[in-house]
Amino acid sequence: MSKIPTDLRYAMSHEWARSEADGTVTVGLSDHAQKDLGEIWFVDTRIGTVLAKGDIAGLVESVEAVLDVCAPIGGEVIAVNGVLDDRPESINTDPYGAWIFKLKPSNRAELDELLDAAGYRAAVYG
Repeated sequence: MSKIPTDLRYAMSHEWARSEADGTVTVGLSDHAQKDLGEIWFVDTRIGTVLAKGDIAGLVESVEAVLDVCAPIGGEVIAVNGVLDDRPESINTDPYGAWIFKLKPSNRAELDELLDAAGYRAAVYG
């Protein structure tokens, strides 16, 4: 069974979201998603993109598949994790440390609509 930190919120599309003290939201892929993908070798996102909840924010490519990374909440992409340009496999080794992008949220209340750890665990593993 995958690790599911309790301090994060989760989208059914397997992104996690962490509310930061400065009001931004950090987004990455869950442990479950990275295990399904296998070895990740490319990540693509763009700073400045304005997204609605559920919009495609970028993509992750692995040996197994290509996955659209969706915005778990709406907002503007204000940062991307440059480490992933050279070391995209960081998501495989540390899915909750190797974030993909940061959002300036347009509606912070959308965070409350995401699943907590128990809800995500139930949705993924029954």
